[in-house]
Amino acid sequence: MASEDKRVCEGADCDKEAGTLQCPTCQKQGMASFFCSNDCFKRNWSEHKKIHKSTSNPLRTIFAPKVISEPDPATGTHNPFPAFQYTGDLRPVYPLSPKRKVPEHIPRPDYAKDGIPRSEQVFVGRNKITILDKAQQEGMRKVCRLAREVLDIAARAAKPGVTTDYIDEVVHNACVERDSYPSPLNYCHFPKSVCTSVNESICHGIPDQRVLKDGDIINIDVTLYHGGFHGDINETYYVGDKALADPDSVRVVETARECLDEAIKIAKPNTLFREYGPVIAKHAEDRGCSTVKTYCGHGINTLFHCAPNVPHYAKNKAIGMAKPGMCFTIEPMICLGTHKDRTWPDNWTSVTVDGKRSAQFEHTLLVTETGVEVLTARLPDSPGGAVSWPGTANGLPTAS
Repeated sequence: MASEDKRVCEGADCDKEAGTLQCPTCQKQGMASFFCSNDCFKRNWSEHKKIHKSTSNPLRTIFAPKVISEPDPATGTHNPFPAFQYTGDLRPVYPLSPKRKVPEHIPRPDYAKDGIPRSEQVFVGRNKITILDKAQQEGMRKVCRLAREVLDIAARAAKPGVTTDYIDEVVHNACVERDSYPSPLNYCHFPKSVCTSVNESICHGIPDQRVLKDGDIINIDVTLYHGGFHGDINETYYVGDKALADPDSVRVVETARECLDEAIKIAKPNTLFREYGPVIAKHAEDRGCSTVKTYCGHGINTLFHCAPNVPHYAKNKAIGMAKPGMCFTIEPMICLGTHKDRTWPDNWTSVTVDGKRSAQFEHTLLVTETGVEVLTARLPDSPGGAVSWPGTANGLPTAS
């Protein structure tokens, strides 16, 4: 049996091998942090404890704590949380497939080895937003083009009869073919290379053995790491003709698509990051939908997640304004019913508390001197795309 990778002590400027001593507060919050000795832990406590402030930690509003699940071939597929009170019809179908491998020659982010994004933790609680120079902007353009290519490949694979785990395999292989690391893989211990969120799942769905059905909707959230930069994009797709024929599915998907488009229209230098939320919320409400408040858009560059935070709801208190050279995402999550969410026991999958459907769209944006460049823009042959709404019911658009 191959030996496990050695853990490095969490102490600042300490490169010793960590033992079994863990920070008890981190354990309670679902984070892994190991130290070489109790003395080292005490010396670093004043700095280390800053990561415990969940209200100022963007990692905990963007991604939930870790989940580690290994497949058990002897039991076959099963629901790992049979006692959990699910809010809708969606269920996890385990076992998860083994963690997919990334060839050694492909550069990877710092968390790829042990699941801890240390480079991001340095900036937790800080509001300074990175301004990218011309070379860095080109790096973002390239990785975002690759992310769009991979998302389009995944979307073409999303058909009735395939599993979300198969989509994960498709995404993983497409990333590797482009000498890219799939950013979600082992980020805070996320076990897969892509997030697949079906029906009432809002975000962060873990690909598993569930088979997609005619009538489902699925959000595929792809992020690549290439050339030292991350590119982030997601879209929601109709699975089969039944989904296209369902008025509520069309309403929530097209509303989410339009909310992103409306927000991008006001994106330009000096737009406050708190201004996008009211635009998104108003459009969602006009369509009879709600906007999730728990998760937000985020800065992105050499870090997967960083300042600024970009909320999607009205009356938010986001800090800062857009300046040329900044990169960030807008990714509204729109629901047919309540905006309130609940997390499955896997500590990742977020679902609506009323079991009604949710949809999301995301682009990575680069602020220019006059507006924004949509780095993850759709290509002429990108699958999916807007669906027309020829009819109305109760004043709301419906599918034909």
